[in-house]
Amino acid sequence: MSELDLPVPSIPNARDAVRALRPSQIREVANAGFGVENVLPFWFGESDRVTPAFIRDAASAALAAGATFYTHNLGIAPLRAALAGYVSGLHGATSADHIAVTSAGVNALMLAAQLVVGAGDRVVAVTPLWPNLVEIPKILGAHVETVSLGYGERGWQLDVGQLLAALTPDTRMLMINSPNNPTGWVMSRDDQRTVLEHCRRHGIWIVADEVYERLYYADDARTAPSFLDLASRDERVICVNSFSKAWLMTGWRLGWVVAPTALMDDLGKLVEYNTSCAPSFVQQAGIAALEQGERFTQELVRDLRASRDHLVQALSAVPGVDVKAPLGAMYLFFSMPGAARSLELCKAMVREAGLGVAPGSAFGPQGEGFVRWCYACDTARLDAGVERLQGFLARHTGA
Repeated sequence: MSELDLPVPSIPNARDAVRALRPSQIREVANAGFGVENVLPFWFGESDRVTPAFIRDAASAALAAGATFYTHNLGIAPLRAALAGYVSGLHGATSADHIAVTSAGVNALMLAAQLVVGAGDRVVAVTPLWPNLVEIPKILGAHVETVSLGYGERGWQLDVGQLLAALTPDTRMLMINSPNNPTGWVMSRDDQRTVLEHCRRHGIWIVADEVYERLYYADDARTAPSFLDLASRDERVICVNSFSKAWLMTGWRLGWVVAPTALMDDLGKLVEYNTSCAPSFVQQAGIAALEQGERFTQELVRDLRASRDHLVQALSAVPGVDVKAPLGAMYLFFSMPGAARSLELCKAMVREAGLGVAPGSAFGPQGEGFVRWCYACDTARLDAGVERLQGFLARHTGA
């Protein structure tokens, strides 16, 4: 047989589950902005401010001292102890034995799913939702069903009865994010209690993404309601958190998990096989954030509340925009003319107006008809964005 007679090899592809994952439409819009001068980017979930100096200085000092080696899979002991004190102060007694340090909040979410979900398992998620939470279980072969928040006069709200109906005894895990990205919805303490009791009865794991818990604007509380306020530390509740939002450490990739001690040995194995450990000098920066950062976080929340209120007022004056002030996170998720095809709309706004916001469809079908605007910046920048939005709508709708 000559070489010409050999069979043509098939095209190599990734697993079907991976190929079926949704690409990020937020990135797709951002890519449309490349080459466009003076784009105002409100599409990503981060502040335009750098990480505070006291955190950067702690990392620099740790590097200078040679903190460049592997650490324990679950994190260095001083950081786990500092996290235990921090969590205890917010949500009640928590020991370091219930805490694992991770390489970012999204890594913590992947690890949590790997701990409890396998191929064929049924997972329920409350949407609209940051797409990573919906797609992560699918990577593992799980089937994800969604329950949507509803939008009305009071903004985004949960029909808890609808959620309970979806949490059937064959459900393995509930994925819930509160305060929520993209809507800013916050789950009430009463709803958390109802859902927790239901999941207890049916043996359903709760994975709670609480990375925005400190960005909460009701009742001058230090933190949003948390499942940690209600659940014992050794039941089927895994709470995921991150240093990214409360201390402006998005690029540092440092997070943590609060979970039952019975999971920790297996979690350590998963950390080993995913990342081995978070960088040592970054963990030292995390200690500084926890020990020195409370005043900074409280000032940040005050600034974000002011930016939220400013942007709500400005957008409310734009014809065709329907916007409500959310209780948490750093986003407005609102409807506007053209948002029924939100991806096309957002690409057009980038190209024609230099205005970058995220399409609602990036957060699932339930988000179509809306766009997400991150308000974690100064009010002058927000005003410039609203002015560009008004100009865009005037050209397209005559408003």
